[in-house]
Amino acid sequence: MGSKPVIGTSVCKWTVSYFALAVVWLLLAEVLMVAGFGFPHSDIGGPDTLVIVHMVCVGWLSTALCGALFQFVPVLVAKPLYAERWTPLALALLTLGLIVLLAGFLALGGHLNGPSWLLPLGAGLLVAGFALVVANLGMTLWSARPLPAAARFTAVGLACICVTAAFGGTFSLVLSGTGVGALWPDLLPSGVSIHAIAGLGGWLTFTAMGVSYRLLAMFMLAPDGDAELGRLAWRSGAAALAVVVVGGVLALWRATGLNLVLLLAGAAALLSLAAYGSDVFGLYRTRKRRALELNTRMSLLSLGNLVAAAILGAASAAAGSLQSHAGALAFLVAFGWLTGLVLANLYKIVPFLTWLETYGPVMGRAPTPRVQDLVAERRASKWFVLFFAGTWAAVFMLSIDSALGFRIAVALVTLATLGLCEELVRARRLADVAESLRLPLGATVPHLLVSRN
Repeated sequence: MGSKPVIGTSVCKWTVSYFALAVVWLLLAEVLMVAGFGFPHSDIGGPDTLVIVHMVCVGWLSTALCGALFQFVPVLVAKPLYAERWTPLALALLTLGLIVLLAGFLALGGHLNGPSWLLPLGAGLLVAGFALVVANLGMTLWSARPLPAAARFTAVGLACICVTAAFGGTFSLVLSGTGVGALWPDLLPSGVSIHAIAGLGGWLTFTAMGVSYRLLAMFMLAPDGDAELGRLAWRSGAAALAVVVVGGVLALWRATGLNLVLLLAGAAALLSLAAYGSDVFGLYRTRKRRALELNTRMSLLSLGNLVAAAILGAASAAAGSLQSHAGALAFLVAFGWLTGLVLANLYKIVPFLTWLETYGPVMGRAPTPRVQDLVAERRASKWFVLFFAGTWAAVFMLSIDSALGFRIAVALVTLATLGLCEELVRARRLADVAESLRLPLGATVPHLLVSRN
């Protein structure tokens, strides 16, 4: 029930749709930041900032990650997707839920008149959407037990999105004025940390680590990574997330504070990142492809930003200044690491899926271009340079409390994002393929927003 059984050559019909909608959310968030909406112009935990945070983390990163997982989890486990027909419904629920949730935040911030039930309704729709995603991917993983190493990261990530959604749904009830807040008076001030770590650290980062293992090895033509380092990265990372979730809930129940929980989890997380980074460096050293493609170089640069964020975060915590640098660190993780990694991989995945869809049916019967012939790396590289330069400038501006400088830096990031979007559209339209190879007999230009499968 679902995808075709030819693993690695079938294309999930709706993956490109997830990517397209995700990029729209990213651009909307960037435009709002350039306009001065949200942090640092308003409180980091205020309704305006929550609009931006959920646009980026749910609309952009989570939607793009879901689309990628629907395509690549079957590749990781050599099993077909459990139910591809669920994927458009999940996308509709996630999109509608986010729109309603954002309307609730805007009402909470006084920007529009709206009923108090907007927040729990939006959260409920998001929970339903993520439940479909987790069920679909979870059943696919379940059918492939015992799981290969990279897929275990995804399994933990799916558990973390369940935790993130559960906390988010509870927060929506508190913010909408129900009695939940009276039962758990410390839920918002302490629970937000668990919600954020489970989402950014577990669902987004840990899942991205697992998928990147497979993609980096494939794109660099490298052998499998060090099994011991991979196990250490997974076990210590899973332990860190378990400590945050289980220890955090117990700390909330007993009202003892989260300091010890975060200290233990932070130590385990640093060990996981060290093992992961060492393993990726090993892939780089043993690669057979000496000249790396643009997407791989940018993925490694994103990984460098993750390492920098971990080092800066640990240094800030040791110096007691973590709270004052929280905004800059969060932006570095969300844009320097996660957004950079996703954009770098979209630059490869979209042409790859387009190639499969267009030239796979005629391969062996007519001359066809290579996947890299669908893109122009030299032209696209300037957009990646601008994106990362703008991101680093934005982090610096946040660290020195320059709101105007931050807006200017994000404007550069937005311009780079638009440029990369154009590159993806050109790849989808086969605009850079030589005319002699563009459309051999039997091949057709794919639809822009949905794949034929």
